[in-house]
Amino acid sequence: MDTIQAAEQALREDLAAAYRLLAIFDMTDMVYTHLSVRLPGPDHRFLVNPYGYLFEEITASSLVVVDADGLPTQPTSQPVNPAGFVIHSAVHRSRADAACVMHTHTLAGMAVAAQQEGILPLNQISMEFHEDVAFHAYEGIAADDNLGERERLVRDLGTRNAMILQNHGLLTVGRTVAETFYRIYYLEQACRIQIAAQSTGVPLHVPSAERIARAQAQFAAEEDKGELVWRALRRKLDREQPDYVE
Repeated sequence: MDTIQAAEQALREDLAAAYRLLAIFDMTDMVYTHLSVRLPGPDHRFLVNPYGYLFEEITASSLVVVDADGLPTQPTSQPVNPAGFVIHSAVHRSRADAACVMHTHTLAGMAVAAQQEGILPLNQISMEFHEDVAFHAYEGIAADDNLGERERLVRDLGTRNAMILQNHGLLTVGRTVAETFYRIYYLEQACRIQIAAQSTGVPLHVPSAERIARAQAQFAAEEDKGELVWRALRRKLDREQPDYVE
């Protein structure tokens, strides 16, 4: 196996692992939403899930290679959903550092996406995302027939690594699958914490701006974001669902 093939296989296994883990952590929406990763090389190819598969069914070999418009670049009997790749293609095209993009429709994520305030700094998990969560106003189902939405998505995301798609769901980006998964998992936890805290009906405590900024800076100082937990999660899958690498 040459270097490029080995790199693609490694990305296939990482992305398949991410799909399986989202299923384990109850962060899926049946066969909808996508995780994508850019393949090495100059020709802008990406791996995405075959349309119609549950996340728990995804394997490394079942992932489909698509171009920047979400169209297959390989012979495949697997269906793909180019319309579902609109958000991903916009981000991948605009952010060289966004090698991986993850988008979810979770109960907690969609509940927070329906709120005016966005992520509230109610817990130190939430504070990691302080000033790193963008907002994109709802424009209907993201598809190419909505002219200009890609440009507005790019504008709204800017240089941030997470975004609330208002009245829709959550999105994170990263340099690696591990980093992007770390962000989508903990963004989801921030949303779950917020909904749980709000459901108590008692007054909520928000720390001072100084303490929120300090916590965020402490998180930002961490290197190799998510790598330690990613290795642990891959070991979990190796034990419990080893077929994900097939």
